[in-house]
Amino acid sequence: MASLTVNNQPLEFRLEPDTPLLWALRDAANLTGTKYGCGTGECGACMVIVDGQAMPSCTLLLGEAEGRSVTTIEGLSPDRSHPVQQALVAEQAIQCGFCTPGIVMTAAALLAHNTDPTEADIKSALTNICRCGVYPRLVRAVQRAGQAMRGAERLMPVPAPAVATTPGI
Repeated sequence: MASLTVNNQPLEFRLEPDTPLLWALRDAANLTGTKYGCGTGECGACMVIVDGQAMPSCTLLLGEAEGRSVTTIEGLSPDRSHPVQQALVAEQAIQCGFCTPGIVMTAAALLAHNTDPTEADIKSALTNICRCGVYPRLVRAVQRAGQAMRGAERLMPVPAPAVATTPGI
């Protein structure tokens, strides 16, 4: 049994310690925003923030996550108010959306440590694969999110999720 904090909530997983964190999150915790892409950690679709660092959850084993703090896309900002989410919408840097949660988590981890990254910093950190090819817009979006985090820009709110989370609805 592995105990860790997920989205600021203590959780115990009764799974084998060699279970990839991705499957623990998706199947046991029903946090399906984290996506399965390549299974090798190279595409970035499964990125989560672990103790402040963006990490691929498909290669991080549950036993390795024991005692750590994990943030998924659901825990970053349930109402989509995080500056990275707002900036991605403002820059129209979302196409099909499959890679978006991983990109958001990678960019959020970068900006948590550096709200004024250079284009080179962003390209170095944001190695996520996007089949839609929105890379120039992603760089602009991360720069705008950093500006918003520094108070130099105000971004428009993103519409709330259309799915009700109230039980019984």
